[in-house]
Amino acid sequence: MQASHALTDDEPVIKDWLMKRNCSASPRQFVVFYLSLALFSFLIATLLFLNGAWLVLPFTGIELTVVGVAFLIYARHAVDYERIRLFENRLLIEQMNAEELTQFEFNPRWVRVETGAMPREPLTIVSRGQSVKIGQHLAQHRRKQFAAELRASLRRSA
Repeated sequence: MQASHALTDDEPVIKDWLMKRNCSASPRQFVVFYLSLALFSFLIATLLFLNGAWLVLPFTGIELTVVGVAFLIYARHAVDYERIRLFENRLLIEQMNAEELTQFEFNPRWVRVETGAMPREPLTIVSRGQSVKIGQHLAQHRRKQFAAELRASLRRSA
C-alpha cells in the first residue's frame, strides 16, 4: 500500500530502523580511484605504444570503459537504504533503490513479519494481502534478530 500522507513533526516515532548497504568507499573516493587507475593505465599503455606495442592502447581503452561501467553500476546503488518507522497508528517502510524511493504504509496491528524459508532470503512484511520484502541490506545473521525486534515493537504498539 503506498504511503498516503507525508510525515509530520508532531507525530512521534515509536521506533526507527535504518539499514544501508555496507560500502567501503564513498562515490567521491571511487572517482579519485578510477581517475588514478585510468591515468596509470594510460601512462603504461603510452609507454608501450611508443616502444612499438600499439595494440595495447585500444585494449587499455576497452578495459577502462568496462571498469568505468562497473563503477557506475556500483555508484548507482551505493546509497541504497531501507528505513522502517513505527508510529502509533502506522508502519512506514521507505526503500531507496538506485535513486528511486518507494514508500509503503501499513496498519501495525495487522502486520505479520515472516522470515524466508532459506537463510539468505529477506524478511517479508505481510498485511491484508499485500507484502513487502525488507532486510536486503542486513547481514544474514542479523535478519532473525531484526525480525524478533520488529515483532516485539509491533506487539508493544498494538
